[in-house]
Amino acid sequence: MNTELIYRTMVDYINDGVYFVDLDRRIHFWNTAAEEITGYSADEIIGKCCQDSNLNHIDAEGRPLCELLCPLFSTNVDGQVRAANVYVRHKNGYRVPIHVKTFPVMEGEKIIGSIEVFNLTNHTKYNDNLVESLSEISMHDSLTRLPNRRYLQSFLEYKFHEYIRYDRLFTVLFADIDDFRDFNNHYGHEAGDEVLKQMAELIHRFARQEDLIGRWSGDEFIGICAINNEEEMHELGEKFQQMVAEREFTYNGQPLTVTVSLGLAVIKKQDSPEEIVRRADRLMYEGKQAGKNSVRYD
Repeated sequence: MNTELIYRTMVDYINDGVYFVDLDRRIHFWNTAAEEITGYSADEIIGKCCQDSNLNHIDAEGRPLCELLCPLFSTNVDGQVRAANVYVRHKNGYRVPIHVKTFPVMEGEKIIGSIEVFNLTNHTKYNDNLVESLSEISMHDSLTRLPNRRYLQSFLEYKFHEYIRYDRLFTVLFADIDDFRDFNNHYGHEAGDEVLKQMAELIHRFARQEDLIGRWSGDEFIGICAINNEEEMHELGEKFQQMVAEREFTYNGQPLTVTVSLGLAVIKKQDSPEEIVRRADRLMYEGKQAGKNSVRYD
């Protein structure tokens, strides 16, 4: 008797969508109900990583879970069972609301992947453009269009758990515009806003695909950047400082002198998401106190 075949047949005929991912979040199983709920066949999904599958799960707050701390990823890390209400993109271009539960798959005491079981919470079809627009508003700063603090905090938590599970290094870059108050006092707040927008243009060009750099608050920016070693962290800091120094900032045709103070902290075993930000902030502040337009590392 082929027990595996029996189990697969049973799972294939239940009404809930079921799929299995390995520790890299690559999908290895996709049942018939999953096909019916999402419109995607098993052939279109199996073999892909979650974040490349076009399912693009978004939670009720508009956070793009496939890029951040999705329930499956978290269960892969700590083995905890999770439940959440999310929206998944249907193949036909609209979104449907689903309730998901994630469970670890164990081999002895070792996690080898996770299973997600999901079903429709109702049959409402949500316009995907509307949902994406709401997500954009929720997760991006209105002035600079950079990722906002909520987005940055979620991504930082994701990178922190990724480090715990896979030992993948990253650095937090904390940047503060030197003497920013002077722009507002001398030229007015419109000048300050223009400096922030021009800084954002630089950041959009600077950020690599695997990084997230956004506006933390006021004239403060945070980057969460993947690195292989501390030498790469130093290269990032120097490149960012040079990029700002070489940019010709202007307001109403007038040139402005803009510099930044930077603090970069690499993730350490004893860190929490909050602690690594505090360390980068403290480094930035020490550099500013010592004369500004500086980069400090830890």
